[in-house]
Amino acid sequence: MTTVSMTVNGKSVSGDVEGRTLLSAFLREDLGLTGTHVGCDTSQCGACVVHVDGKAVKACSVFAGECDGSEVTTIEGMANADGSMGTIQQAFQDYHGLQCGFCTPGMVMSAAALLAENPTPSEAEIRHYLEGNICRCTGYHNIVRAIQAASGQDVAPVAAE
Repeated sequence: MTTVSMTVNGKSVSGDVEGRTLLSAFLREDLGLTGTHVGCDTSQCGACVVHVDGKAVKACSVFAGECDGSEVTTIEGMANADGSMGTIQQAFQDYHGLQCGFCTPGMVMSAAALLAENPTPSEAEIRHYLEGNICRCTGYHNIVRAIQAASGQDVAPVAAE
């Protein structure tokens, strides 16, 4: 067992982990942060994307020990200080960028990383950036619209049904 210490969503945390403990398992099982979803354990689906030291990483492909001393942000850390949804989360709701919701945490975290690098990405740039994230429910159209809206781009509102 090895003791790891890191800052997760602005709070200092530590725990004893085996060398093979994945960051996704540490977050979910040790810290109770279950918003980081594990869909494949092979880094194919992107449901486990978190930010480590400001970069988007798939938490199922990184050992917790590798993140010792790092700053980690999970989907739970994307909310506003008052607990309300952050800009990207709200855009996903407003533009119906989710259906079952399983992929949504990874999509939001990937979107945040993209917008940090490119504040006003084109549709093609968004689609390219999301290639590592799989959604089995949508056709990605509303996810792309949500990210465009979160970036402040003019996006037609979703029609009332």
